[in-house]
Amino acid sequence: MTSQIIYKSDLRTEAIHLQSGTQIETDAPTDNQGKGERFSPTDLVVVALGTCMVTTMGIKAQSMNLALDGTRVEVTKIMVPDPRRIGKIIANVFFPAGITDNPQHRDLLERTARTCPVERSLHPDIDLQMQFIWE
Repeated sequence: MTSQIIYKSDLRTEAIHLQSGTQIETDAPTDNQGKGERFSPTDLVVVALGTCMVTTMGIKAQSMNLALDGTRVEVTKIMVPDPRRIGKIIANVFFPAGITDNPQHRDLLERTARTCPVERSLHPDIDLQMQFIWE
């Protein structure tokens, strides 16, 4: 088992990562009867995508003797109705200056992000837009 999720009340949950004991609380979003005081479950989907993208790029960068320190991923989710679900995800990756000027290295890092495990786990109906900005 990876984690345990406990329903606390008022549309709030607590997830406990069993290996580390780290906790995450969720709340329903304000557009779906919640208070919006924590990440919503669908927020965590896009956060998982962004962190997976940059983590897998970090693994690849290490093997290329590059450091991705300071790389930032901004994710946006757009919900759609009927059925209510994530309809679109926008992921923008910002690389600080000086990581690499090599076009092959850049292409390899971008392909790594586009094929991370979370990206491969998303439903194909989700409109996924990724942009990579090299400063």
